[in-house]
Amino acid sequence: MIHAAPALLSLAALAPLASAHIAFWDKSMYGFNVTQQTFSYDNRPVTPLIEYTFDQWWFHGHLDYPPNPGDTFELPVGQAVNTQLSCDKGATSWWPSSQGGDAGYGSNWPCPGQPSTQFHTLSIDDVYGCALAIAYKPDANDVQPDDFVIFSVNQTCVWYLNTAFQVPQDMPACPEGGCTCAWTWIHSDNSGAEQLYMNGFHCDITGATSTTPIGKPMLPRRCGADPTQNQEANPGNCTIGPKYMMYWLQAEGNNMFEGYYMPPHYNDVYGFHDGAQNDIFQDAYISSLGPSSTAAARREDVPVAPPTAVPSAPSVPVSAPAVPTSVPSVPTGVSAPSSIPASIPTGSTESVLPGDVHKEKVLKRHRRKGSHEGHF
Repeated sequence: MIHAAPALLSLAALAPLASAHIAFWDKSMYGFNVTQQTFSYDNRPVTPLIEYTFDQWWFHGHLDYPPNPGDTFELPVGQAVNTQLSCDKGATSWWPSSQGGDAGYGSNWPCPGQPSTQFHTLSIDDVYGCALAIAYKPDANDVQPDDFVIFSVNQTCVWYLNTAFQVPQDMPACPEGGCTCAWTWIHSDNSGAEQLYMNGFHCDITGATSTTPIGKPMLPRRCGADPTQNQEANPGNCTIGPKYMMYWLQAEGNNMFEGYYMPPHYNDVYGFHDGAQNDIFQDAYISSLGPSSTAAARREDVPVAPPTAVPSAPSVPVSAPAVPTSVPSVPTGVSAPSSIPASIPTGSTESVLPGDVHKEKVLKRHRRKGSHEGHF
């Protein structure tokens, strides 16, 4: 199937094609066999997502390239799972199905033969973490952006090809047919153009004994010390409990609006500690407001850059997220996000969750869904 090219060409596409950038590689993923020739533009799983439409960045535009039935990534509760993160499928254990064959499999370097700048990292001190998210729905076509909750973080990601993620002990079992998961990463602003990375995959929780569901999530908030921005820690601004996956720097569907030179990260700056996110089995709240925080204080009430105008909601409490007073300038050719995380827009009368904006798009995808490519 050939897809239309993105309306906005990413900065990465202007550079010579190389086995750069990073993707999660497993036969359970969507787009496992997508190559440079599959789409009319380079939409390989490693290709970064910048200023894309929702259908182009959501699941990397690979929902029509699902895993084969039975290809599932197992997540044993209370244990660590190994993931393979690489610039090239040929550098992973899946190299026999790679278009270019063996590209250095056996090395624990994510991009064999290439410097760390190829995956937007100056050194191990410059990695800002990546994450795994889960949605308790077996069919990815039914998943909405607000269904994903972050359940594990690795703060040394993406320095090693083999990257371990701890699974919380209390994860409940998936419904019949399994769950849908995603790997996501936003790199530091020190090496290359800013970007979002996302790869979806089919997953299943194994060994579950708890039946406590994941609580109602909220968006993460800047609260940890950030020396790169000369910001001190503000623990009272932390989101405690389950947190949404962060969608940033796209043409539509964003739920994070930080400036181009202040990308959000899966680390302590945004309240994500290293390892299993064991606080997700409760409803989220803002630390300074406590568990009894009202819905009006929840940052998920912030509209997520829908394509059309939406009504606005009540103003937020005084303890709204601390944000910089200005947004740095953006390089030529990259559109600046329309805003940075702040309080709920005044005058709003209804909240708009990320998934609400796109439900009709998912329905349309169901209607046009045809034959799918499988995996090797």
